[in-house]
Amino acid sequence: MKTEQQESVLDANMARRSFLRYAGVASVGLLTTAACHKDHKITPSSTGVDLGAKNDFAILNYAYALEQLEAAFYLQVAATPFSGITSAETKLLTDIRDHEVLHREFFKAALGAKAIPDLTPDFSSIDFSNRAKVLAAAKAFEDTGVTAYDGVGYLIESADYLLIAGKIVSVEARHAALISNMITPGSFAGPDVIDTTNSLNKSATIGEVLKIANGFLKTKVSAVNYGYIAS
Repeated sequence: MKTEQQESVLDANMARRSFLRYAGVASVGLLTTAACHKDHKITPSSTGVDLGAKNDFAILNYAYALEQLEAAFYLQVAATPFSGITSAETKLLTDIRDHEVLHREFFKAALGAKAIPDLTPDFSSIDFSNRAKVLAAAKAFEDTGVTAYDGVGYLIESADYLLIAGKIVSVEARHAALISNMITPGSFAGPDVIDTTNSLNKSATIGEVLKIANGFLKTKVSAVNYGYIAS
């Protein structure tokens, strides 16, 4: 009989293979080949890691860091359901968990040796037994993720990488809309996330996003080459 940990690893491996097929072998091969031939130094420290040189791999690792955080959050949500959770809510949050694990495993496989280390989350400020607190945290993570992808799109040099980022942020935006509606029906595109002047989603800088993300990470992430040091 498999243990819960073994089942978790098996699920992650299955998710990884599934997403690699979905994203396309050509895209993954392109990332992996480039990673082998392009210098990109990751600088770990006792408390954190820097994204390294100012290039596409720093952006991919930036996305990988956020996907690690989101996957860890939803794995915790699934492992310790909040009080009064319904079967419908369980299904929706489990689907989101699976998506985030897929995203995390995709970046890990694609970046290979150029990937930042596994990050250690800190969710001590979140009461996972309380529905309102869990959904508020989920909304913060999803909205931050979408604004993060939107905020760095212009920095991506490779059209192939930009395509991958576009595919992933589209899913993240669906998550954000769903979580918002779970909190307040009909709020899927409110003024808190949409610029009402032009109906475009708001974006955020690397520094703004990492300041939020680091609040939920024991392993702090910095981006010195983009003007942001971990705090």
